[in-house]
Amino acid sequence: MSDTPLITVLCGSASEEAEVSRVSGRALAETLAQSHEVELIDLPANFLPDNLDPAETVIFPALHGTFGEDGQLQSMLEERGFAYAGCDARASALCMNKIDTKAVVADCGFDFARDLTFQSATPPDAAALFAEMGPRLVVKPMDKGSSVGLHIVESEEHLDRILGELPPGSWMLEEFITGREMTIGLLDGQAMGIVEIVPEGGVYDYAHKYTAGATSYRYPAEVDEAVSARARQAAEKAFAACGCRDFARLDFILLEDGRLIFLEINTIPGLTPTSLLPKSASCLGMDFAALAGRMIAPAIERFNQKHLIPHG
Repeated sequence: MSDTPLITVLCGSASEEAEVSRVSGRALAETLAQSHEVELIDLPANFLPDNLDPAETVIFPALHGTFGEDGQLQSMLEERGFAYAGCDARASALCMNKIDTKAVVADCGFDFARDLTFQSATPPDAAALFAEMGPRLVVKPMDKGSSVGLHIVESEEHLDRILGELPPGSWMLEEFITGREMTIGLLDGQAMGIVEIVPEGGVYDYAHKYTAGATSYRYPAEVDEAVSARARQAAEKAFAACGCRDFARLDFILLEDGRLIFLEINTIPGLTPTSLLPKSASCLGMDFAALAGRMIAPAIERFNQKHLIPHG
């Protein structure tokens, strides 16, 4: 058996982030094809194709959001014996839940915005919430990525309207923290460069994330070296505390006083040459092809350890 197995890149699915996933999948497949045999599968729904053979292929799940990033797909891959890139099912499920992640990384060097969780069917009282946590609040799903469903609320009336319009699901409300929005990529548990996100208008929502020209980026971010070192160390501790493996991206806000406000960990971040994780890697002189190769390498090693017949 070859020591360079087929790489199967999965993208698409029925997630709200399926289109973004397809962009990631295509970019990743094209890049990996420079050095590996690659197939790209665009999933029309949330399932794992029956014709994939765990003895022949390594899986790279380039799926963002529900199903691809919340542990569901990872559980299927593990049950069928696949070697695959990225965090395992447990870490994926944990990091998809923003509240649970906060609890796990509580001792890693971050501060946190005050928050409240609720079900959309039983929303909290808008007047009491706004009086306690205003004047600016963030409402967002507890278990989705890519800023899907994010709302910035600046009045009691606005909050009351948003709470009444939320689709079914688990939601969270946080106090709005004013500071510099930052992200840092992690590869094999090691922090890469810090990227500053500067959205036009100040809010990095879904539209700003995926609309050309709506956001500018500074990388490496202009940050005091002591603060930078502290952020990298905190990110590495959070990666380890959550049981992550291979790669991830951690988002935080840097306050003027140097405090780091934790936002979330993305276990399958955007994977195009212009995405945030490649920007973080480029701070270390790593281009997209080199990054993609490093991201898939541990999964290939796991495949080889499981399937290759020892020589001797």
